[in-house]
Amino acid sequence: MILGIGSDITDARRIAKVIERHGERFLDRIFTPTERAKADKRRNRIETYAKRFAAKEACAKALGTGLRAGVWWRDMGVVNLPGGRPTMELTGGAKRRLQKITPPGYEARIDVTITDEGPMAHAFVVISAIPASG
Repeated sequence: MILGIGSDITDARRIAKVIERHGERFLDRIFTPTERAKADKRRNRIETYAKRFAAKEACAKALGTGLRAGVWWRDMGVVNLPGGRPTMELTGGAKRRLQKITPPGYEARIDVTITDEGPMAHAFVVISAIPASG
Protein backbone atom coordinates (compact mmCIF):
# COMPACT_ATOMS: atom_id res chain seq x y z
CA MET A 1 0.00 0.00 0.00
CA ILE A 2 1.20 3.51 -0.75
CA LEU A 3 1.80 5.63 2.32
CA GLY A 4 2.97 8.79 0.57
CA ILE A 5 3.98 10.32 -2.74
CA GLY A 6 6.12 13.38 -3.30
CA SER A 7 7.56 15.19 -6.29
CA ASP A 8 9.85 18.18 -6.68
CA ILE A 9 11.61 20.08 -9.42
CA THR A 10 14.68 22.20 -8.70
CA ASP A 11 16.61 24.62 -10.88
CA ALA A 12 20.31 23.68 -10.76
CA ARG A 13 21.23 27.34 -11.43
CA ARG A 14 19.59 28.30 -8.15
CA ILE A 15 21.54 25.61 -6.30
CA ALA A 16 24.75 26.86 -7.94
CA LYS A 17 24.04 30.42 -6.76
CA VAL A 18 23.35 29.28 -3.19
CA ILE A 19 26.56 27.20 -3.12
CA GLU A 20 28.50 30.16 -4.51
CA ARG A 21 27.03 32.49 -1.92
CA HIS A 22 26.99 30.25 1.18
CA GLY A 23 29.46 27.47 0.29
CA GLU A 24 30.25 24.96 3.01
CA ARG A 25 27.61 26.34 5.37
CA PHE A 26 24.84 25.46 2.91
CA LEU A 27 26.34 22.10 1.93
CA ASP A 28 26.82 21.04 5.57
CA ARG A 29 23.29 22.09 6.50
CA ILE A 30 21.51 20.32 3.64
CA PHE A 31 23.52 17.27 2.53
CA THR A 32 24.77 14.16 4.32
CA PRO A 33 28.47 13.23 4.19
CA THR A 34 27.59 10.37 1.81
CA GLU A 35 25.79 12.71 -0.57
CA ARG A 36 28.61 15.23 -0.47
CA ALA A 37 31.23 12.58 -1.20
CA LYS A 38 29.26 11.34 -4.20
CA ALA A 39 28.58 14.81 -5.59
CA ASP A 40 32.12 16.06 -5.10
CA LYS A 41 33.48 13.13 -7.16
CA ARG A 42 31.27 13.98 -10.11
CA ARG A 43 32.06 16.21 -13.03
CA ASN A 44 28.47 17.51 -12.96
CA ARG A 45 28.65 18.33 -9.25
CA ILE A 46 25.96 21.04 -9.20
CA GLU A 47 23.42 18.88 -11.03
CA THR A 48 24.13 16.04 -8.60
CA TYR A 49 23.42 18.36 -5.66
CA ALA A 50 20.27 19.69 -7.39
CA LYS A 51 18.89 16.17 -7.89
CA ARG A 52 19.49 15.31 -4.25
CA PHE A 53 17.94 18.58 -3.12
CA ALA A 54 14.82 17.75 -5.17
CA ALA A 55 14.76 14.22 -3.71
CA LYS A 56 14.82 15.57 -0.15
CA GLU A 57 11.93 17.94 -0.93
CA ALA A 58 9.97 15.10 -2.55
CA CYS A 59 10.66 12.78 0.39
CA ALA A 60 9.50 15.38 2.92
CA LYS A 61 6.26 15.71 0.93
CA ALA A 62 5.83 11.93 0.80
CA LEU A 63 6.28 11.80 4.58
CA GLY A 64 3.37 14.24 4.83
CA THR A 65 5.25 16.82 6.86
CA GLY A 66 7.35 18.89 4.52
CA LEU A 67 10.42 20.31 6.21
CA ARG A 68 8.83 20.81 9.62
CA ALA A 69 7.48 18.74 12.49
CA GLY A 70 10.99 17.55 13.33
CA VAL A 71 11.95 16.56 9.76
CA TRP A 72 15.19 18.25 8.70
CA TRP A 73 17.28 18.26 5.53
CA ARG A 74 20.01 15.97 6.79
CA ASP A 75 17.45 13.49 8.16
CA MET A 76 16.98 12.41 4.54
CA GLY A 77 19.86 11.21 2.39
CA VAL A 78 19.90 9.77 -1.10
CA VAL A 79 21.82 6.48 -1.18
CA ASN A 80 22.19 3.81 -3.82
CA LEU A 81 21.46 0.16 -3.17
CA PRO A 82 24.06 -2.39 -4.37
CA GLY A 83 22.36 -2.71 -7.77
CA GLY A 84 22.42 1.08 -8.19
CA ARG A 85 18.77 1.82 -7.44
CA PRO A 86 18.42 5.05 -5.47
CA THR A 87 16.51 5.16 -2.22
CA MET A 88 16.39 7.38 0.85
CA GLU A 89 18.15 6.66 4.11
CA LEU A 90 16.22 8.33 6.91
CA THR A 91 17.44 9.32 10.36
CA GLY A 92 16.18 11.51 13.19
CA GLY A 93 12.75 13.08 12.79
CA ALA A 94 12.28 11.71 9.26
CA LYS A 95 12.85 8.16 10.50
CA ARG A 96 10.45 8.70 13.40
CA ARG A 97 7.80 10.03 11.01
CA LEU A 98 8.30 7.02 8.70
CA GLN A 99 7.87 4.66 11.65
CA LYS A 100 4.71 6.51 12.68
CA ILE A 101 3.04 6.18 9.27
CA THR A 102 4.06 2.54 8.71
CA PRO A 103 1.29 0.19 9.89
CA PRO A 104 2.12 -2.64 12.33
CA GLY A 105 3.20 -5.80 10.52
CA TYR A 106 4.60 -3.83 7.58
CA GLU A 107 7.98 -2.48 6.53
CA ALA A 108 8.45 0.77 4.67
CA ARG A 109 10.01 0.83 1.21
CA ILE A 110 11.13 4.10 -0.35
CA ASP A 111 11.35 4.23 -4.13
CA VAL A 112 13.11 7.22 -5.65
CA THR A 113 13.68 8.35 -9.18
CA ILE A 114 15.87 11.36 -9.91
CA THR A 115 16.74 12.94 -13.22
CA ASP A 116 17.97 16.18 -14.71
CA GLU A 117 17.63 17.92 -18.01
CA GLY A 118 19.68 21.06 -17.73
CA PRO A 119 19.05 23.20 -15.88
CA MET A 120 16.16 21.41 -14.15
CA ALA A 121 16.43 18.49 -11.74
CA HIS A 122 13.41 16.39 -10.84
CA ALA A 123 12.71 13.77 -8.17
CA PHE A 124 9.75 11.55 -7.44
CA VAL A 125 9.42 9.57 -4.18
CA VAL A 126 6.93 6.84 -3.32
CA ILE A 127 6.78 5.44 0.21
CA SER A 128 5.07 2.06 0.38
CA ALA A 129 4.25 -0.39 3.14
CA ILE A 130 5.04 -4.02 2.36
CA PRO A 131 4.29 -7.00 4.60
CA ALA A 132 7.13 -7.59 7.05
CA SER A 133 9.28 -10.60 6.31
CA GLY A 134 9.61 -13.26 8.97
